[in-house]
Amino acid sequence: MASDVTPSLLAVGAKLAAERGASPAWQEADAENLPFATGSFDVVVSCVGVMFAPHHRATADELIRVARPGGTVGLINWTPEGFIGQLFATMKPFVTSPPGAQPAPRWGTPSYLAELFGDRVTDVSVRRANVRIEAFASGAEFRDYFKTNYGPTINAYRAVDPSRVADLDRALADLGDRGLSDGVMEWEYLLYTARTTSR
Repeated sequence: MASDVTPSLLAVGAKLAAERGASPAWQEADAENLPFATGSFDVVVSCVGVMFAPHHRATADELIRVARPGGTVGLINWTPEGFIGQLFATMKPFVTSPPGAQPAPRWGTPSYLAELFGDRVTDVSVRRANVRIEAFASGAEFRDYFKTNYGPTINAYRAVDPSRVADLDRALADLGDRGLSDGVMEWEYLLYTARTTSR
């Protein structure tokens, strides 16, 4: 079973899965209110997904709820200190978050995940690693790609005051330039796994 709150991303996922010979069931779903029965899954996995749900406690509760007791929760989340975390920090002064929304990169902090999951998990493992990106020749190229294709950046440009668009353009291009070294970017993420306790 695979799910996402955005129908267009489900379509992309289904296409990529088919190209690789996989055929999971696909269902549109909100991470804060999953349409699955309690204890439905042996393994619950999110790769830079649930971290973007605005209400973290509700999302963590749902991950635990749909996993069977003794099941596995696995997460890959961007870290606050890594490049994508710094992307969010760069955009923050230009936009106003919806009331009650919590910062997505907090999911990349082990102590914060310990707070969210508490004693509902055991056998916790956390590891930081990097994904190597060789897609951009300049900070401006990075900015233009993300401005067109990356949801949080698209939303930032929709929300920013028109008089500040040029400033946001420069800030993102500068970030991209700082993140490039010989045509390579290293984006840090946190790999988190845990086993759910009996309820």
